Amino acid sequence: MDLNLRGRHALVCGASQGIGHAAAVELAELGADVTLLARSAERLASLAENLPRTHPAQRHSWRSVDMLDSDALHAAAVDIVGASPVHILINNTGGPVGGPIHSAATAAFENTFRQHVLAAHTLLQVVLQGMRDSGYGRVVNVISTSVKEPIPGLGVSNTVRAAMAAWAKTMSGELAADGITVNNVLPGYTRTARLDGLLEVQAQKSGRSEQELAKEMAAAVPARRFGEPGEIAAVIAFLCTPAAAYVNGVSIAVDGGRTKALS
Repeated sequence: MDLNLRGRHALVCGASQGIGHAAAVELAELGADVTLLARSAERLASLAENLPRTHPAQRHSWRSVDMLDSDALHAAAVDIVGASPVHILINNTGGPVGGPIHSAATAAFENTFRQHVLAAHTLLQVVLQGMRDSGYGRVVNVISTSVKEPIPGLGVSNTVRAAMAAWAKTMSGELAADGITVNNVLPGYTRTARLDGLLEVQAQKSGRSEQELAKEMAAAVPARRFGEPGEIAAVIAFLCTPAAAYVNGVSIAVDGGRTKALS
């Protein structure tokens, strides 16, 4: 099985923590040069310095930018590609606050759409030529199981995640002949700052403890536990390898079996 990413350059968004950072580590372990992208410059610098290096020519870097700032994001992507063409793009960013959809502010939809769909589109358009020139491209979007089953209390997220999945499916058909695949990974309950935040909000609203709520959530998963960022990252990394060249346009749930949908 060909899992070698030596000579490939991966741009990983949301790489300062959680699934994004875990994905960066996995890609580096497979030999890729990795550029970390997130907002926290100080943290990114430290993380980039400590990413695995499996061969002498391997180089890692970082770039600080806010995904909500489309102009700054575009400029950062142009600089990154100018230094080295990008072959692997991991679209990953924080989720919006929870709440029912009927009471969500219009601005919440606008900001979330910009942070997810427009950010991914901005980056894809900048890195695309390098992928085409090399005949190798991997785009992996970290979304949510809500694209298969909407999650109660996450109205804005459900809506925008579905838009992201539709964007990816359309793009996968357009780019496949160029040797480029576009796939989605759908994490279930995973031990990240995002999950901690949701538990905190639910605890405040319900008057129950975060520990009690976490135990209840884990019990709803057939595996009877939360996922670890590295378990999600392993699937992301596989989709970026030569071995996954014929996997295209799919949404893969990595959720311990919690999603009940057949497809």
